[in-house]
Amino acid sequence: MREFQELVASPEPAIDLARGALLIAQIEHPGLDPTPTLARLDVLARRSEAAALADPRQRLERLRRFLFEEEGFRGNAEDYYDPRNSCLNDVLDRKLGIPITLSILAMELGRRLALSIHGVGLPGHFVVRAEIDGEGILLDPFNAGAVLGLDGAADVAARAVGRPLELRDEHLDALSKKSILTRMLLNLQAIYVRTEAWTKAVAVLDRLLLLDPRSSTYLRNRGGVLVKLGRLAEAAREWEQYLERHAGAEDAPDVRRELRRVRQALATLN
Repeated sequence: MREFQELVASPEPAIDLARGALLIAQIEHPGLDPTPTLARLDVLARRSEAAALADPRQRLERLRRFLFEEEGFRGNAEDYYDPRNSCLNDVLDRKLGIPITLSILAMELGRRLALSIHGVGLPGHFVVRAEIDGEGILLDPFNAGAVLGLDGAADVAARAVGRPLELRDEHLDALSKKSILTRMLLNLQAIYVRTEAWTKAVAVLDRLLLLDPRSSTYLRNRGGVLVKLGRLAEAAREWEQYLERHAGAEDAPDVRRELRRVRQALATLN
């Protein structure tokens, strides 16, 4: 946790995105050392042989072919909610991932090859945008690195959210590294809540609160997960803090009601 705290406290340009992703993977893999996996990314970048190409467009195409055709990295549509899809070390081992982890892989190899590749959070789907000679080229790492025009990106997003939509300029904005790490953690939170892996869910919320200490949602949710774990005194303190900060929140009456129940349960233990 301390290493993650130090990483997200760094200025945005100094944040090592791959290391951050691997520190998140420690929730699923306690004791995971990020260093060997970071070295594997260095090796993959060298093996792509893209660095020898002077033209950045050719370098990008070489990277795309290497990752998704030769190495066979692909989206795990068959078991999308497997938490291993959210762990960069597992993605490298299994060559399977979800949009955001495959995008991080493309971004991090691109960085090692002097390519400017950014994460883009389309509605319901994560892709990357490479900046080549002033042109933004969208790639979909979950779908074999397919190159997307604006219409194609809109179709991908529409399928993800289950309804037609029109992309706006902000949908194509590059996301900050902190935003990408937050999105990774929110994916894992949904998985752990779904499987009732409450200890791991708390670990996710601890990291989300490091990224955004003022978030009312994370604070409230952490209290709820602590109740699931039977850590009632901690849950009560969390909800008391939430109500102090957000007394007028729409859900404050619900939180007060749950807090009363927790205090009553604690009283029976004394």
